[in-house]
Amino acid sequence: MKKSYASKFLFVAFVGIHLPLIMMLFFILYGNFTVSANTIFIFSLVVTIVASGITLFLLKRLIKPIGLASTALEEYRKDRTFSFLPAKYYDQAGLLMRNINETIQDNENFIQEKQDLIYLLSHDLKNFAGNPQSLAMLILEENPSESIKELAELIYQSGNQQFQYIENIIKLLKEQDEVLKGPVENKTIRFYSVVAYVESQVARLLKIKRIKLNTFIEVDKLKLKIDQELLIRVLVNLIDNAIKFSFPDSVITLRIYFEKEKLYVAVMDHGIGFEQSKSEELFKKFTMMSQLGTSNEASTGIGLYLCRKIIEKNLGRLEASSRGKNKGAIFTISFDG
Repeated sequence: MKKSYASKFLFVAFVGIHLPLIMMLFFILYGNFTVSANTIFIFSLVVTIVASGITLFLLKRLIKPIGLASTALEEYRKDRTFSFLPAKYYDQAGLLMRNINETIQDNENFIQEKQDLIYLLSHDLKNFAGNPQSLAMLILEENPSESIKELAELIYQSGNQQFQYIENIIKLLKEQDEVLKGPVENKTIRFYSVVAYVESQVARLLKIKRIKLNTFIEVDKLKLKIDQELLIRVLVNLIDNAIKFSFPDSVITLRIYFEKEKLYVAVMDHGIGFEQSKSEELFKKFTMMSQLGTSNEASTGIGLYLCRKIIEKNLGRLEASSRGKNKGAIFTISFDG
């Protein structure tokens, strides 16, 4: 019985059902005194309550390993945090907990090995991507003709897209490692400093396509469950995406505002837009809707996917809307205030 979880349950069930009956029979048959019906009723009631209490106590002890295993799996699924389950049980419940321990440990080892390999490959790929970008910068420094300058800028943009693609992969891995391992806590986000940093990051691309970025900051600061650096990553990616699909000499608007107890961060452009029915397709990994920008900028097909992952894992929402082809697009982040 020690190694059989089912036998333990059956034994407890047997005792819980039959113990009151057996004790009552002993009381009536072997008691050397005359008892009334009321006495028998009271004795039966007391014995039943005691047996039920013992049964519930034993069942609780039996169910405890299942509860521990369920809690451990839930914590790992939500936060990727895990404390090893006790190994003192030798029945099927103990086998279940040992298997959970080993499976999660194997999974963590696999994730770590995969991340180490991706970090290594990303480092080498960044070196390869940097070579044409450096050559493009040398060409631009020589004050070439307008046609050569335009080609050099396209080479530079292409190299920058490759860097962005690699950085997105690294950022996602770091976000999973650093953000999801601990409990999500409220952090004060200072939006003026966020926007200032974002503007500095996208200034060159704006200049190349002669696009103006208008910013409207209606909230000074607010406590959110997202790290400020992660929010900056998302905004840079969204504005870079808006630049890519906007026409030269157009305007992009970044608005941060509070409405109906929610914080909204909206990036609006007047570019190529999309069919609203296909908005969810934009956020799929390596989406089929990936296409060249208005100046033939390359698209990685992973940027918006990563943006939504970061926002959702920090308890927010990221949605896209458009009135149709060549009617612009709005990407809106929302957090409960």
